[in-house]
Amino acid sequence: MSLVDFSVFSETDRLRQVIVHTPGAEMDLVSPLDREALLFEDILFLSHARKEHALMCSIFQKMVGESGTVFQITSLLQEAFRQEDARFSFVEQIVEASPEANLKAFEKDLKQLSPNELYDFALTGRSPLALEAKPLPNLMFMRDLAAVVGNHMVLSHAATSARSRESVIINVVASYHPAFEAHRDHIIKLPPGVTFEGGDLLVASSDTILIGQSERTSFGGVISVARRLLADTSIKNVIMVNLPQERSCMHLDTVFTFASPNECVVFPPLIDPSGMNNVMTFSAGNGTESLHGRIEQNLQSALESCLGRSMTFVPCGGSNRLSQQREQWTDGANLFAIAPGVVLGYERNQKTFDEMALLGYRVVTADGFLSYYQESTWEPGERIAIKLDGYELSRGRGGPRCMTMPIARVPL
Repeated sequence: MSLVDFSVFSETDRLRQVIVHTPGAEMDLVSPLDREALLFEDILFLSHARKEHALMCSIFQKMVGESGTVFQITSLLQEAFRQEDARFSFVEQIVEASPEANLKAFEKDLKQLSPNELYDFALTGRSPLALEAKPLPNLMFMRDLAAVVGNHMVLSHAATSARSRESVIINVVASYHPAFEAHRDHIIKLPPGVTFEGGDLLVASSDTILIGQSERTSFGGVISVARRLLADTSIKNVIMVNLPQERSCMHLDTVFTFASPNECVVFPPLIDPSGMNNVMTFSAGNGTESLHGRIEQNLQSALESCLGRSMTFVPCGGSNRLSQQREQWTDGANLFAIAPGVVLGYERNQKTFDEMALLGYRVVTADGFLSYYQESTWEPGERIAIKLDGYELSRGRGGPRCMTMPIARVPL
């Protein structure tokens, strides 16, 4: 069993360990009638979605260069469920997290399920009991379940009941899986009443993070995360971006991601260099719980001030406003940095890739990249933008960053 490590001091350091979820049986249980209640955009063709996801994982495996470093959350959950304490804790937490589902009446029966039965219930909602529960199609968006900052992991508080079971899954895995044992003291659990999802947190550097106040992360969630990280880690600056409470930009990483230490892909209508009065920076105040906040002109100037370097903002979709809107809709701004200047995005966002090419990135397909390095080891150096065939995956409204939870990166 590979041991996990918590070590993320930048969005763009070379990937070393990552948690993902390749879509499974839960995806085939989404119906047109309940997809909106499940916060899911469309009905995916599962076999094709799995192939696309496997291709993405193959890219990670090639670039990491070591076996056992791309973890599936399903395997981690199954292994955690070998312990009775983990199964009982899972049941108790979902009963508390979903009072509207009346699971309390089934608590004793749920605890009597076998590990495999409880695992199937956790993902699909199916069980031998006279109980109706919904599947978890959004589990493929692993980013939202937690965020690793430095040597700490911040667990999510899902904003909706449709995703509350996902928050319980990562809590149980982090609390009970043997591979996490050495890091139990570095797991941050937020207080009741606030919401936070990992897609709203980006690690700009060892001392600066960004958090979106969004449809899914409340202001209380931002403040709770800021206080804990300012107190317990090397973080000194927390940049908060206030986003519209809209499905189209549910997390900060749907409109802003890093491609390299000094380059970001942005959705210009919301990440506006002219200033929208929607950015604040927090730092530690004089008291234990106090914060000092200041209003920033815009996100670019706030980042440049905190990081001490100039930043290039690359427009998702190019300079045309309609193209920006179309490609943000299909996650053009949701690139995932595998190493500095090495990013993965959906092939369909061609104008965003054109912008990357203008900056000197070599644009290649995922299959082409793997074919070129089939007999050799990939080493960082060249700037590369990799196009992933994500025609099915993109219909779920989440890009490569949404589908990945990096837990360890290593500086070059």
